Amino acid sequence: MVDFKLPKYYVNREVSWLAFNDRVLEEARDTHNPLLERANFLSITQKNMDEWFMVRVASLQQQVMLGHDKIDAAGLTPEKQLSEVSKISGKQIKDQYQVWTRSLLPALKREGYELLKAEELSNGQFEFLKQFFEQELLPVLTPMAVDSTRPFPFLSNDTLNIGVRLKKSGEKTEKYLAVLQVPETSGRVIPLPETGQYILVEDVVQMFLDSLFPAYTIKESTVFHVLRDMELDVADDEDTPNILQEVQSKLQERERGRIIRLILSGSTSKALMIKLIKLLHVDEKRTYLVNGPIDLTFLNSWLKFIKNDTLKFPDFKGYNNPDLFPENIFNSIRTNDYLLHHPYDSFQSVLQFIQTAAKDDQVLAIKMTLYRVSGKSPIIKALGDAAQLGKQVTVLVEIKARFDEENNVHWARELERQGVHVVYGLRGLKTHAKVTLVVRREDDAIRRYVHLGTGNYNDVTANFYTDLGLLTSDPELGADVASIFNILTGYSDPGYFHQLHMSPDGIREFIYDQIDQEINNAKAGKPSGIKMKFNSLSDERMVKHLYEASHAGVPVSLIIRGITILKVGIPEVSDSIEVHSIVGRFLEHSRVYSFENDGNPKVYLSSADLMTRNLDRRVELLFPLKSDLLRDKVLEIFNTMWEDNVKTRVLQPNGEFIKKDRRGILAVNSQELFIADAIMRQNQVKSQTRMMEMTQRFEPLNNPFINDENEA
Repeated sequence: MVDFKLPKYYVNREVSWLAFNDRVLEEARDTHNPLLERANFLSITQKNMDEWFMVRVASLQQQVMLGHDKIDAAGLTPEKQLSEVSKISGKQIKDQYQVWTRSLLPALKREGYELLKAEELSNGQFEFLKQFFEQELLPVLTPMAVDSTRPFPFLSNDTLNIGVRLKKSGEKTEKYLAVLQVPETSGRVIPLPETGQYILVEDVVQMFLDSLFPAYTIKESTVFHVLRDMELDVADDEDTPNILQEVQSKLQERERGRIIRLILSGSTSKALMIKLIKLLHVDEKRTYLVNGPIDLTFLNSWLKFIKNDTLKFPDFKGYNNPDLFPENIFNSIRTNDYLLHHPYDSFQSVLQFIQTAAKDDQVLAIKMTLYRVSGKSPIIKALGDAAQLGKQVTVLVEIKARFDEENNVHWARELERQGVHVVYGLRGLKTHAKVTLVVRREDDAIRRYVHLGTGNYNDVTANFYTDLGLLTSDPELGADVASIFNILTGYSDPGYFHQLHMSPDGIREFIYDQIDQEINNAKAGKPSGIKMKFNSLSDERMVKHLYEASHAGVPVSLIIRGITILKVGIPEVSDSIEVHSIVGRFLEHSRVYSFENDGNPKVYLSSADLMTRNLDRRVELLFPLKSDLLRDKVLEIFNTMWEDNVKTRVLQPNGEFIKKDRRGILAVNSQELFIADAIMRQNQVKSQTRMMEMTQRFEPLNNPFINDENEA
């Protein structure tokens, strides 16, 4: 009997996440990508790693400090995990800077875009920066001495700072230390008078440090970046009378969390580095020296200055289905279900659904969940407009959405101001489900229209996240969604759903049942198979079920963008499991769960990944595609992605992800194929529109001199 729980069958989740970020870094290396996109990928790896440190590494550090020694699926204690990931992340940081210094920086220079250092400036540029420093930077700089009467200052999370070692004129010892925060008021990147040349603001500050410390000699200055523990620990229980106030309070506390990473300029002396480590109370194992600009997210600022479309991916706008234009949308959805595959299908269709509902006189109510929205969300405006028009509008705003807490608190307040009923979710659970319900009166009857999706109602990220959504007026799904909102907003326990499955608990048990059915089919010699696509697989019990399926001979095909604690190719355990990971132009975000079901495949979409938090501690939804046409369409999408051999990496038994061997094989880039298909569909619509316009323009005019044929 095989013991599927043995630690040797599992990968540590944090190690797997670092491997994912390395796949993103590969896109920065890939010379087939446009140059500015490569720079953007490098910036993304920095942002990814920063968030990972602020949450995951911080959590491990807290566990170690509290003495927790529970092992993970791979058999590692928190202390061992922390040690392991500190080493791996250190290597990845070095790799990031190798990509920057050896590849991207020279390539940008060849294209005419230079990031200069102080010694490379012309006399004219120096004088320009001197004036800039005096007018823009000097008024906001605050040098802070560190001595017996002035303790080390508080440094905000995710800030650039400069440490300065000083010697007073006439004294022999170098015993003075000062710190100043690099101002953000003028931006990180400063354009220079000569076109195509730039300098970083911290370099400008360092050029003129002398003016801040008269009567002192600057012996050394170094730029450093700090990250703090940013996990939000909200007491979301019966003793918390107001969850909104609790979140707002915790947001303020979070800014003062323990420092969990320090990055310094590679030229920093050992003495200054040790002093800063001591003063910041940061572990030396999570202190890193880098040879290049501190905090590579500065690339976001730089790229905004570079207007060169030839160095970017070609512009692309998704297909906007005329069936879902405002004048058609309710009639169309009443007749057919519609599958939306973003960004290839425009998110405008979802916006039109909500905006049209807001204005439609026959719409009585709109109910919606919001997890992450954009800073200027048109959805928020539409919901406010609907409430102003007298419709019943109820919105669950998840104010605990990580790193979007402040934005969501703002929108919750704004919606309430406009007359919307705002709910903050269930105690102890995050609401991650993506669902909208529109209730409309039609011919003295009430009809429910529903949107269910795998991605957030964010009109910005919808342009570069791939997601799937369903627009339907199916009565059973409508009734289920109505029950979901009754659970979220009131006291309700419907007992069962017609079509939906809901976490906590419901999705886990349902997927277990489907896997078990595939196991039974395989043992009975019937067609069996599992095809799934999601972002992360870190739930040990779910992996165990997939191992049991493989042991029974069920073919298991998984497309996983990020974390996977599962191993492939283990005899009698996972030898029928294959894992692909696609990292490309768009961030793969959709979740698909498909089961062969003895030759009659069942296909489901979901907001949930196979992570313990999604299955046990969040409100998530899993819903079926009842239409054979849409079911087959999703399977076609999955199969196209499975055949991808350009942006796909395949998990190997040794834990590495490697690209497919394309020698002698036609290149298949699934994202580019979906783009081409969307463009073709859009062109067909334009062509049909032109034909209709021409037909109308050249219709025969009534000629009084031509008799009707019947009268001739």
